[in-house]
Amino acid sequence: MILLAIDPGPEESAWVEYDAAERRPLRWAKEENVLVSHHAHVSTVDACAIEMIASYGMAVGQETFDTCVWVGRFVERWMDGPGIAYAPRLVYRREVKLHLCGDSRAKDPNIRQALIDRFGGKEQAIGRKATPGPLYGMTGDCWSALGVAITAAETGV
Repeated sequence: MILLAIDPGPEESAWVEYDAAERRPLRWAKEENVLVSHHAHVSTVDACAIEMIASYGMAVGQETFDTCVWVGRFVERWMDGPGIAYAPRLVYRREVKLHLCGDSRAKDPNIRQALIDRFGGKEQAIGRKATPGPLYGMTGDCWSALGVAITAAETGV
């Protein structure tokens, strides 16, 4: 099963295509939301997971609301795909933190390290230019999208 995982943002979003059977990322990028929306239903993708915004009672800014709009647009775009009869899995950040790190207080560096550890440590996971690992070249929000992909794949898409 190939899973498309999206870490949405107000203007740009990161995505990862993840092979759940082989347990490895295939492709990833961070792009303008319009481009990600067009990618949201590719014939080679079997399922979709999108990081969802959660309320913790704190005041939020316009960017958070704009991100919520894009979550809805990505869901709608997925549902418009041919033969799609189910909504994408919405994955909350807290769920990713608990699944990968075992602690809801984990931060982005902890999640990144947990992902690297899952792929055999830095030398094996990232590697070098001459001997790249499966995560070679992954940067920024793509790490979050990979966390969403693995959490969704391992806890039921």
